[in-house]
Amino acid sequence: MDMMLLLLTIGIFTGFFVQTITGFAGALIALPFLLFVMPLPDAIGYLSIFYFISTPIHVYKEWNYIDKPLLKKLALSSFFGLLIGIIVLAYGQPMILKKALGVFIILFVLNSLKAKKEIQLISKMKYFFGFLGGFFSGVFSTGGPLYLVIVKNETSDVKILRATMFGVLGLITLMRIPILAFEGILTVNQLYNSLYVLPFFILALILGKKVYLKLNELFLKRIMLGLLFLSGIMLLVKN
Repeated sequence: MDMMLLLLTIGIFTGFFVQTITGFAGALIALPFLLFVMPLPDAIGYLSIFYFISTPIHVYKEWNYIDKPLLKKLALSSFFGLLIGIIVLAYGQPMILKKALGVFIILFVLNSLKAKKEIQLISKMKYFFGFLGGFFSGVFSTGGPLYLVIVKNETSDVKILRATMFGVLGLITLMRIPILAFEGILTVNQLYNSLYVLPFFILALILGKKVYLKLNELFLKRIMLGLLFLSGIMLLVKN
């Protein structure tokens, strides 16, 4: 196994292990490994393939807990954000936007630690945040933290929170695949290489589910906030 396949395997395994436990952060964990051996568009292509595989599995298992009205509200604005984000991915990389997202996420986490009530402003701006989530999902595959901000403000139930994140990111994946293919970012060679990684990806889903079942709700919420804060730091400092 060459270095590219090795780091691809490690990135996908660790990313989707965490994703299965928390409902988000797969791309944020996997990207540092992938970007060592490939450009950003290729990394987004690989991540999209494995999101596409995991989506029906997670959505089927968590369907009863998904907040479907919220999912519908985010769908249209997310699509337009995603479309613009992928166009930007194909023709440029505005790093200042990535750092701005990092600052916002850090401030949100710090506010969450001291505030017991929902941020009403965010609750009233679902469509705008849906657009931003789609945009950052398209250009950097890092829209998950923004969607977590929205969903977290809509529910305090960690099961609904996790399941709805699976639903939102699954919806984004279904939108993203045909656009990536049309733009030439998703290739047959990526599909071929993904076959080598597939057994490790399946193992990540199995182990992640086992770990999730052993965690209590409060600890899982702390993990989510911790990962959210870490993602903000990574977006802020990493080029």
